[in-house]
Amino acid sequence: MTMRPNIIVFHTDQQRHDSTGIHGNPLGLTPHFDRLARAYTHVGHSFSCQPVCGPARACLQTGQYATTVGTWKNGLGLKPSATTLADCFNEAGYQTAYIGKWHLAPYDQNHGHGAVPQEYRGRYRHWLAANSLESVSDSYHTVLFDEHDRPVELPGYRVDALTDEAIRYVAGHRDQPFFLFLGHLEPHQQNHLGDFPPPDGYRDLYTARWTPPDLAALPHCRSGLEQRDPAFVPLTSGSAHQHLGGYWGMVRRLDEALGRLWDALKSLHLDERTILLFTSDHACHFQTRNREYKNSCHENSIRVPTLLAGPGFENGGCLPHLVSTVDLPPTLLEAAGLAVPGGMQGRSLMPLVRRQSVPWPEEVFIQISEAEVGRAVRTRRWKYGITALDEKWWDFPSAQRYTEAYLYDLEHDPYELTNLINKESHQKVRQVMRQRLLRRMQEVGEAQPAIELAQPYPAAQLGEPSDAQARQ
Repeated sequence: MTMRPNIIVFHTDQQRHDSTGIHGNPLGLTPHFDRLARAYTHVGHSFSCQPVCGPARACLQTGQYATTVGTWKNGLGLKPSATTLADCFNEAGYQTAYIGKWHLAPYDQNHGHGAVPQEYRGRYRHWLAANSLESVSDSYHTVLFDEHDRPVELPGYRVDALTDEAIRYVAGHRDQPFFLFLGHLEPHQQNHLGDFPPPDGYRDLYTARWTPPDLAALPHCRSGLEQRDPAFVPLTSGSAHQHLGGYWGMVRRLDEALGRLWDALKSLHLDERTILLFTSDHACHFQTRNREYKNSCHENSIRVPTLLAGPGFENGGCLPHLVSTVDLPPTLLEAAGLAVPGGMQGRSLMPLVRRQSVPWPEEVFIQISEAEVGRAVRTRRWKYGITALDEKWWDFPSAQRYTEAYLYDLEHDPYELTNLINKESHQKVRQVMRQRLLRRMQEVGEAQPAIELAQPYPAAQLGEPSDAQARQ
């Protein structure tokens, strides 16, 4: 009998899609990611549906939107009753393991940063993790907790320490199919330092080398909701110039770790029967859109690098479809030959990988319920977003009333520097996108809200979009 394929999720934290060479980064940071993406399947338009650490992880563990599963902000935790990927693979006879950052246990009086109570581990059977890894470890001081809540210190730079542990697990569990989730913290900031510490010597390699166009422009540009107020003065100029050298260094070390893990699979003769998913929870705008590094529906907060390698994904090319985080769990299950639970709200990518003609949504839907209560919908060309100005995000996952916040033409403004929400010339686009957004909100179980329309003003310099353009 043919053994089912092994599954590994290589998960990074806060990684921008344009940190990879295949997405245009000129610094040569990701040769291993780029090689695997070209040889197997590159999900070229991959988006976080909830760009906040805990909620994004809940979506990836369950295939449900954050408001559905109930983990719509950090600290709420994943309900023990939620059906997780580990449940599905356990039932199919897989060995299941979690190594690294979890961030899905509720915060208690001790802030819940370290050991994770058993009922909040998603039923992973092998466990070596920390709830908030950035709070209990440092770049050269990695501390995780085992199944018995005992602290375990691992040697080396944190990316290497976690990867070494993953390789040890793989080497010791070859006789039965395994599902391994490797949750890296990098390239997330180290909170107590307010910095992005790369391995020693890496920061200087990339400081002042290349700044993505959005980060270069945004310190001098109004953006998002704030553009509705001509008198708005930006709260922050962003931290990119201070932090990019370290951030790029972290990305490079992650890619080196990916290469080492793939080399280990090859040396153990497991590369031809192991499926590897590489993805991230959200991206990073370096405080150019708000006071956070994410928590925004803008591209530099939601677009992440994603690839699928291994059996079934050979020569898949670059998928042109818009893909959401919630689409990845059903993809892994179908790729392993397992049934997809009916409660999952995403769609498997396998028909697209096989080049089958199937209906696929023309937009992705994004929720924000931390830092603000907001919603957005993104098509190939347009991004339309709303925000609830009168709701307290820490109390409510959604709102009854929203106001229009932004409209971007991504074809002509890929870095979202010109907000068109007030342009009279784009009212037709706004109407179409508003209806798309309301439909998607209702599809995931949200009540239809009231939306206060932005007050338009003439913009003669902008041509009137056609009906066809409005629906792209």
